[in-house]
Amino acid sequence: MFGQYRGRCAAAWALIGKGTAGALLLSVLLGTGILPARAGDPENLRRAELSGIAQIVQKEIRAGRIPGAVVLVGNEGRIVYRKAFGYAALGPERMPMTVGTLFDLASLTKVVATTTAVMQLVEQGRLELDAPAARYWPAFGENGKGAITVRELLTHYSGLAPDLNLATPWSGYRGALRAIIAEKPVAEPGTRYVYSDINFEALGEIIHRVSGEALDVYCAKHIFGPLGMRETTFRPPAWERYRIAPTEYLDGKLRWGEVHDPTAYRMGGVSGHAGLFSTAGDLAVFAQALLDGGSYHGVRILDGPIVERMTIPQSPPGKVRLRGLGWDLAAPFAPNRDDLLPVGAYDHTGFTGTLLWIDPVSRTYVIILTNRVYPFGKGNAGPLREAVINLLSAHLAPLTDAQVAARRPLLGRYYAEVGGPNGAGPVQAGVDVLEAERFAPLKGLRVGLITNQTGVDAHGNRTADLLARAPGVRLVAIFSPEHGLYGDLDEKVASGMEPSLGLPVYSLYGQVRRPTGAMLQGVDALVFDMQDAGARFYTYITTMAYAMEAAAKHGIPFYVLDRPDPIGANVVQGPILDADLESFTGCFPLPVRYGMTIGELAEMFNAEDHLGADLHVIRMRGYRRSDWYDQTGLRWVAPSPNLRTLAETALYPGVGLVEGANVSVGRGTDMPFELVGAPWIDAERLAQYLNDRDIPGVRFVPTAFTPGASRYQGRLCRGVRVVLIDRQTLDAPALGVEIASALTRLYPEKFQTRRILGMVGARWVLAAIRRGEDPRLIVAQWHRELRDFARLRGRYLLY
Repeated sequence: MFGQYRGRCAAAWALIGKGTAGALLLSVLLGTGILPARAGDPENLRRAELSGIAQIVQKEIRAGRIPGAVVLVGNEGRIVYRKAFGYAALGPERMPMTVGTLFDLASLTKVVATTTAVMQLVEQGRLELDAPAARYWPAFGENGKGAITVRELLTHYSGLAPDLNLATPWSGYRGALRAIIAEKPVAEPGTRYVYSDINFEALGEIIHRVSGEALDVYCAKHIFGPLGMRETTFRPPAWERYRIAPTEYLDGKLRWGEVHDPTAYRMGGVSGHAGLFSTAGDLAVFAQALLDGGSYHGVRILDGPIVERMTIPQSPPGKVRLRGLGWDLAAPFAPNRDDLLPVGAYDHTGFTGTLLWIDPVSRTYVIILTNRVYPFGKGNAGPLREAVINLLSAHLAPLTDAQVAARRPLLGRYYAEVGGPNGAGPVQAGVDVLEAERFAPLKGLRVGLITNQTGVDAHGNRTADLLARAPGVRLVAIFSPEHGLYGDLDEKVASGMEPSLGLPVYSLYGQVRRPTGAMLQGVDALVFDMQDAGARFYTYITTMAYAMEAAAKHGIPFYVLDRPDPIGANVVQGPILDADLESFTGCFPLPVRYGMTIGELAEMFNAEDHLGADLHVIRMRGYRRSDWYDQTGLRWVAPSPNLRTLAETALYPGVGLVEGANVSVGRGTDMPFELVGAPWIDAERLAQYLNDRDIPGVRFVPTAFTPGASRYQGRLCRGVRVVLIDRQTLDAPALGVEIASALTRLYPEKFQTRRILGMVGARWVLAAIRRGEDPRLIVAQWHRELRDFARLRGRYLLY
């Protein structure tokens, strides 16, 4: 019987290949023959179809990312694949990996032990999910934690720090409890996702207090014993040592048969977040029990409705980072899983290199157990997990969100919030609404249009052409922003003429940034129609604000034809711009990702900066705040030369944070804002460091590139490609802080950290990065000011 480790395992990227990474990997597997070129059986996985798993695992062993592994796949109530590879230990004597090898499960403890125990107590009426945790452990409520609920502990929305401070001299289980009591939240409960081991350390003690049994005793008696999981335990006995995969040399000693996680180790080996040891076979029993509604061979550990409840979204309303109760959530196995909403299946990983993934839709589970931290903590189980998940997905039938919703009816509420399982309907942008109204608001007016290549209607017709042809409207001038009227320039832009219309085009990114009186001569109304990028430092919103000032000064009405926030208008992320740092790349104290449409921003600028413009916003129709641009039905037009795709636009508020320093972010390549590099970077080292950070929504691939323009033009740069795996879980500004912190830590003499201030926009964030503070704590600290901004923002929301 046996124990587990650390809270860095929550990131979804290491589990599955969503987005670009998944597509690339599938194409590679097909090309090597690991996958057949046709889809597999739509209902069952056949043993022969999974022979490619061996090639995947052997490749990872040869690459030195893992010493060995055990992979087990179950489908439709039977084990269809179980095999061990490589070695559990390499020296002084080699110990072959076997299917019965015992592994330190690390953070799988959270779901296999702690979450299951909590839900049993909830089912019995002894715990309430929405009750304050302090009801069950009164001292826990000290130091500002009194409002934290049991649900918020389970979903990592408690606002507590990632883990206890190991620099302080506490020791033992009681010492850990005192340290937990002394903890203060780094964010208000329910406001921000912070993956925290403290949450589950506290839950372990709550289980003890409510049940009267220590966590390890409770789990053995009420979970593992009834299910027949005889090889699952905390603190395995010494005589089982040679069945256990060792982990890492720490303090000069190999951690072997003792928990790897430093906090759980200091606590004595039993904690709600880590400490559990088990085998693939025992985990298969547990997975099948959950797939069967909480029972196995007639023994029930949970009721079916409780299992369903804990494996659907339970995050606070409106939060993008989805969590179940304890579990992370993901799309089911399917070859088109990248196109599905991230619900239907559930999973968790462990820092030592473990994975448990359960898909009720296909009735499939996957267990991958490695000791990737052996012997010196340098391994990486992410590529193995990703490749196996993609291989399995390729052998099952495609799905629709409607099919997922039908198989799991309790997801209905989630689908209703995001617009239904069939996705969003077509949105009418402001220009389409104006066109439908036959341009009535502009009748009899001489119009100046501020626009570029993104100013088009649903059929691709330019707004300039529509206004030029509109009855009763006279288009007399065009104004262009940064990158020019056609969005193809990355330099200062000169004024000129629009050849097809014979109209002057006044550049607002050349000699002037604001329309002058001469430019506005003979203009009765200014109309603004451009697609924003959803990031504070994208200059189109400043151009709009400056034009509003000019319109107010000259008594000219200002019309905004509203357009979507392309990366979603329901999410607010990043630090607020310091007021004294306002500039053309940040004209208002906004967070990096502000979650507003351009029309809503116009309303805010006009009121809060007292511009006095006669403002009219032509609202969209059919728009939902949660829509990404590709869910609106509108055609994608690249807003600027280096934001060519929606994926690049999603990464821009993160990767763009470091652009001011001496690194290339891929300008002058085919992947702008998907790359970070410089001649002085060690690509493998940076990729390993960032992947070990388990940053949600992305993974990092070492790469080399030579920019054809911009910084380091013509010079070989080494660094990372940032692969967007799950845009829903990505916190882009947090990604930017992680990258900046990594470069500062790894290259303190070379990376010019000070130069990122203009894009970061907050001196305190820059100072924290330079001091070496944990990026997760930096991110948690900016949430207080985001709450204040959210209240301000709420006054101006139109949708």
